[in-house]
Amino acid sequence: MYAIVEIAGQQFKVAKDQKVFVHRLATEEGKKVSFDNVLLIGDGDKVTIGAPAIDGAQVGAKVIKHLKGDKVIVFKKKRRKGYRVKNGHRQSLTEIVIENITASGAKKAAPAKKAAPKAAAPVKEAAPKVEAKKAAPAKKAAKGDDLKKIEGIGPKIAQTLTDAGIATFAELAKSDPAKISEIIAGVRGNHVTDTWPAQAQLAADGKWDELKKWQDELDGGKA
Repeated sequence: MYAIVEIAGQQFKVAKDQKVFVHRLATEEGKKVSFDNVLLIGDGDKVTIGAPAIDGAQVGAKVIKHLKGDKVIVFKKKRRKGYRVKNGHRQSLTEIVIENITASGAKKAAPAKKAAPKAAAPVKEAAPKVEAKKAAPAKKAAKGDDLKKIEGIGPKIAQTLTDAGIATFAELAKSDPAKISEIIAGVRGNHVTDTWPAQAQLAADGKWDELKKWQDELDGGKA
């Protein structure tokens, strides 16, 4: 018996005891997971096709481990412009093993129950109006650092990070590379964020000569 099932936005043809690499799942290693969006099941000469999914069908699996795929190099160059960008990317994956394929009768996981609405608070009588004092003018927000001084960060990424609340070298130095990648996921291109916090720490400490020497060895933010 085999099945065609959708897992993490991709379709796979799977059979019992088969190992499959899929996009990163939120399930912990060693835990079981099930997939209800089964599009087709084949059992010998009998083939069942869903419309689009088969009602009651399910594929059960077990998460073996989380890992990263092979590195993919993306190189961009513009003639006569002096523009050269080289970035690497490793896709986050999850290895699973198919444990069973159920053709019918499987129950989908029940949706989480909504919390009961809170009882309305008793209405209090309005207090007598008191003349409010004029609020002091708000202080201007502190100006952020020029994040474009970090190797691999351009104007678009710098603006995206600033909008997300990372506007200074110190804030960038405290950020996790994986979290940074999530924030700039909408920016076109493949960006390696591994060295950005360390570069930002040198900038925050004022170690510009040391930072410049290191950046001369980097390529698009990648060591």
